[in-house]
Amino acid sequence: MHPLLFIGILFATFCSMEGVAWLTHKYVMHNLLWNLHEDHHQPKPGFFEKNDAFFLIFAVPCFFSLLFGFMYKIYWLEAVGFGVMAYGFSYFLVHEVIIHQRFKWFTRSGNTYISAVRWAHKMHHKHPGKENGEAFGMLYVHKKYFDKIKKDRAFQRSRQKI
Repeated sequence: MHPLLFIGILFATFCSMEGVAWLTHKYVMHNLLWNLHEDHHQPKPGFFEKNDAFFLIFAVPCFFSLLFGFMYKIYWLEAVGFGVMAYGFSYFLVHEVIIHQRFKWFTRSGNTYISAVRWAHKMHHKHPGKENGEAFGMLYVHKKYFDKIKKDRAFQRSRQKI
């Protein structure tokens, strides 16, 4: 397989995973498997949550894609596995480290994108139940959240000039 095709499949898989994550979050986590996801919307008594089991739901197919891709030299399947793995790593960084700060690595960022992602997730968590949710994605953030961050920053700058 040509390396550019491999990279293209990997990148397409990575991008597609945002849609998969959105659909899974909205229609599986907030519906069929709410019993696993519910504790993620509650105050945290400890470090781990039942919601962490969703890691396995995505990691197992990723593992087998890589395993069978390597074993049988199915290069497109390897690329898919690496794309899912790259999205999983991004999910870990954005959701666990940046948004929920379960690991205190990047706690003070003034980046507009990071602020918009955090605000969107905060709006998602303002609903403690499985109904009336919003902002089910992780990497893609609706323009309204960027607009809110920009408006807040403009307001802060105007107050500093007074």
